[in-house]
Amino acid sequence: MSEDTNFADGNPDQNTDNQEHELSSTTIPLSGLYENWFLDYASYVILDRAVPHINDGFKPVQRRILHSLKEMDDGRYNKAANVIGNTMKYHPHGDASIGDAMVQLGQKDLLIDCQGNWGDPITGDSAAAPRYIEGRLSKFANEVAFNPDTTEWQLSYDGRNKEPVTLPVKFPLLLAQGAEGIAVGLATKIMPHNFIELIDGSIQVLKGERPNLFPDFPTGGFADVSNYNEGRRGGKIRVRAKIEERDKKTLAITEIPYGSTTGGLIESVVTANEKGKIKIKKIEDNTAENVEIIVHLASGISPDVTIDALYAFTACETSISPNTCVIIDNKPHFMSVNDILIANTKQTKALLKLELEIKLHELQEKIFFSSLLKIFIQEGMYKHADYEHAGDFDTVVKVLNSLFEPFFAQFYRAITPEDYKRLIDKPMSSITRFDVKKADEQMKALEDDIKVVKKNLRNLTEFTIEWYERLRSKYAKGRERKTEIRIFDRVEASQVALANAKLYVNRMEGFIGTGMRKDEFVSECSDIDDIIVVRADGKYSVTKVQDKVFVGKDIIHVAVFKKGDDRTIYNAIYKDGTTGTSYTKRFAVTAVTRDKEYDISKGTKGSKVLYFTANPNGEAEIVNIQLKPHSKLRKLNFDLDFAEIAIKGRGSQGNIVSKYPIKKVIFKNAGVSTLAGRKIWFDDVLRRLNADERGRYLGEFDGDDKILLVYQDGTYDFSSFDLSNHFDSSVLRMEKFMPEHVYTAVHQDGKSGTYYVKRFKFDDQPIGKRISFINEAAGSKLILLTNGAEPVVRVDLLKGKAQTPEMLEQPLNEIIDVKGMRAQGNRLSFHTVKKVKLLTEEVDLTEKAEQKLGDQTLSSTDTAETDKIEDTVKQKDADNVVTAEKNEEAAVAQDDQGDNIGFEITNPDDVNLEDSGQTSLF
Repeated sequence: MSEDTNFADGNPDQNTDNQEHELSSTTIPLSGLYENWFLDYASYVILDRAVPHINDGFKPVQRRILHSLKEMDDGRYNKAANVIGNTMKYHPHGDASIGDAMVQLGQKDLLIDCQGNWGDPITGDSAAAPRYIEGRLSKFANEVAFNPDTTEWQLSYDGRNKEPVTLPVKFPLLLAQGAEGIAVGLATKIMPHNFIELIDGSIQVLKGERPNLFPDFPTGGFADVSNYNEGRRGGKIRVRAKIEERDKKTLAITEIPYGSTTGGLIESVVTANEKGKIKIKKIEDNTAENVEIIVHLASGISPDVTIDALYAFTACETSISPNTCVIIDNKPHFMSVNDILIANTKQTKALLKLELEIKLHELQEKIFFSSLLKIFIQEGMYKHADYEHAGDFDTVVKVLNSLFEPFFAQFYRAITPEDYKRLIDKPMSSITRFDVKKADEQMKALEDDIKVVKKNLRNLTEFTIEWYERLRSKYAKGRERKTEIRIFDRVEASQVALANAKLYVNRMEGFIGTGMRKDEFVSECSDIDDIIVVRADGKYSVTKVQDKVFVGKDIIHVAVFKKGDDRTIYNAIYKDGTTGTSYTKRFAVTAVTRDKEYDISKGTKGSKVLYFTANPNGEAEIVNIQLKPHSKLRKLNFDLDFAEIAIKGRGSQGNIVSKYPIKKVIFKNAGVSTLAGRKIWFDDVLRRLNADERGRYLGEFDGDDKILLVYQDGTYDFSSFDLSNHFDSSVLRMEKFMPEHVYTAVHQDGKSGTYYVKRFKFDDQPIGKRISFINEAAGSKLILLTNGAEPVVRVDLLKGKAQTPEMLEQPLNEIIDVKGMRAQGNRLSFHTVKKVKLLTEEVDLTEKAEQKLGDQTLSSTDTAETDKIEDTVKQKDADNVVTAEKNEEAAVAQDDQGDNIGFEITNPDDVNLEDSGQTSLF
C-alpha cells in the first residue's frame, strides 16, 4: 500500500475490522438462502399452479379462463385465441399453457360449449390452433359457477384488474371433472365421477347420510374399485377395456381404459404380438364417433384366452393410483372424495343461503323505497312549504325527517339521507303519474316473494335438495354412468401366456432349455413358464425355463409345471436303496420352492425309480410286475392296478409292491381317470367360472359335459367348463346341459305380434354354434323360459272390441305337448296379451343331476365291493406280494407322516406355472 493512502479514521487496522463486521452482518448463509427460496417456489407451484382449490375445484389458470369467458360473454362464441389473450391479463404465464388448459376444460364437456376441432382425448388427436376453434360458457356453467355478489375478489398480479379468489361454485365440479397435477414435493390425482351420482350423493349428505362415490370415466370400460380407498393415497383402481367376441376369430375393443388412447393401446397389442405374448393376424382401428378396434386372431387361437392375455400383457388393463390433494386455507390437504363432496355440499348450502339473504335484502329495500315514495306523494310532502323553500340538502333532510316521523314505525330500518336524496331526485313527471293501486299491487307481490325467501331460509336443507334436483332434471340427460363397476379376477400371466418357445431336453447329460434345438423336443412353452424335472434317482425339482440349464443327469420326465394343479397325478414305482423293497405311490405336486430338490423315494442312497407316468386328469393304468427269480418265489409276475392305490401327499412313502427285486415293469393297459368330476361354480360378479366355490354352483363336470347358455334374444349355444371362458351380461340362463330335460318357452312373433307357447328339448350342438329357438322374424322376442315340469303363468288380457281387461292363470303344459325345438308352438291366447308372468318355481337341475350321479355311483360301489372281495381271496396265494389293499394298514404310519409334510413356498408369485400334460414312461 502506498504512503499516500488515506484512512477514514487514520487507523488502517480499525477500518479493516469495521469493513469485515459490516460484511458479516449482511451475509446470508447459502443454506438459508436456498431453504427460503425453495420453500417460496414450492409454495408458489402448489398454490398457484398444480393443485385445485376445494371451494371451486379449479387451478388458478382454469379459474382465470372461466372468469375471462364470463367477462367476454355476450351469448356468442369467442375465438379461443381471444379468450387466451384476455386471460393473460390475469395469468402471468405464456399463451401456450393457457391454451392447453382451455382445451382440457373444453374436452370435459361440462363448462365450455365448444365449436370446432377441440381434439379427442380418446384417440389422442390434438385440438386445432386457438385461432380456429371457438367456445363460450355452457348454460350449466352460467348457472352454477358465477355470482358477482357472492364472489370474493382480489387484485390481479399487476394490480390493474380484479379477479376472483375462488368462484362461488354450487356444485362438486372438482369431483365431476377430476384433476391431475405435479407440484414440488407432492402431487394430486383426483378421478372424475358421475354427474348424476354426485347430485345423489350431495342429497345424501343433506339428509345426514355419508356418500360412497366411485369413479366414472369418460372412456367407459370396466373398473375394479375394490381398493379405491375413497380416492386417498394408497388406493388403487384397476381399469379395463371392454372387449367383445364378435366370432371365434375376431375380437372388438369398444371401450378403452381411462388415461390411455386408441393409438397407444394398439401399439401395446402390436408389441405383445411381436414378443410372442399373444398371437394375432392383424389389428384394425375403425374408431370414428365410437371406439372400435378389431383384433383378428390367428388360426387355432382361443378368443377367451386371448382376451385374458390382452388384459395381462397390453394396455387393455391399467392400474391407477389416486391421490386426492386439494388446497384448503392456502395449504395442501389430503382427504377422501367423500369428504370433499361433504365439504362441497356444505359450501353449496352456504352459498344458497347467502344468495337468499341478498335477495331478501333486495326485496326489503324495494318495498322500503316504494313505501317511502308512496307516503311522500300521498301525504303531499313534495309540495310542503318548508320543503319547497329549503335552501340546502341538510335543511331538506331535517324537514323530511319531521314530516316522516309519524311513519317511522312502518319501516324495517331507519331512513338515511341517501334515501331522501333518491326521493328528491325523482322527476316531477313520475310523481304526478304515480299510481297508488299499481304500487300497492307491486308491494304485495314483493311481500309474497319475501315470504317465499324467508320460508326457504327457514327450510334451507330442503331448498338445497330442491336445487340439486332441479340441476339433475335440467342437465342430467346423457350423463349416465359410462364405466361399469366390476370386481376383476386376477389374470395369471403364466396361464394365458402364448407358447412362444419350444422346450428341449438332453436326458443323459441333464440339460433342458429352449435353445437346445439339436436335442429331444419335449413340448411348446412360454418364456415365463416353470419346468418340472424328474430324475432316475427319484429327485425332482422345478426351475425357470431358460435357454439352457443343468438340472441333473438321467432325466426320466420333464414338462411345464402348473402351480396349484391337483388334477395332474403322478404314478410311480421306486426301489428303496437301503432295504431293496419296492414301493408304489400316487401323488400330486401343487406347490414347491423353485430350484429346491425333492424326493419321490425315501431319499436313501441307491434309491431308483422303476416306473413313472404323469397323468393330466388322474388316469390310472395297469402295469405288469416281473420279479427276479428267487428260491422262495412261486409266482414271478403279477399285475398292479394304480386305480387301487390311493392318491396321497407327495412326501408319503407309498404302498409296498414287493420285498424282492423287481426285474421289469411293463405297461399293460391304459386306465381312466380316478378323480371325481370337477365341481364348477359361476361367479356372477366376475362373470367367470371357478372351482373355488364362489358364486352359483353349476354342478360336477367331466368328460364331454357342457354348459347350456341361453341368451335374451332367444338364441342358445354351449360352452365347455374351461375356467378361462368369458361370459357377457346378455346370458339369460346358464346351467349344466341335460339333453333329456324339457323346457317351456313363451315367445312373441315379431311379424304378427302373436304370443306362442312351446315345450321342447334343446338340441345337442357343437360348442360355440349359436342357434335361435324362437321365430327368427325381425322383432321376435323371448318372453320367458322355464325348466319347470308343470309351469303356470298369469296372463293379462284385453278381450273383445271393448278391450276389457282380464287376468287368468294358465298351465302351459295343457296348451301343448313336447315337440321339436324348431316348432313354433301353439298360441297362448286368441285375445290381446299385455303381460305374462311365471307363477311356478324353477327346477334345480344341478340337484337333479347330482341325484342321478349319486344313484349311479351307489350302484357301481356295490359292484366294486363284490369285485374287491373276490380279488382278496385270489391274492392270498401270492403271499410274496403285498398289494395296496393288504398293506394299507401297515403303511399308515409312514403314509401319514409323509402326508403331513408341508408344501414349501418361498414366493407364491414365482410359481405361476402351466403343465403341458405330457406323460413319460420309464
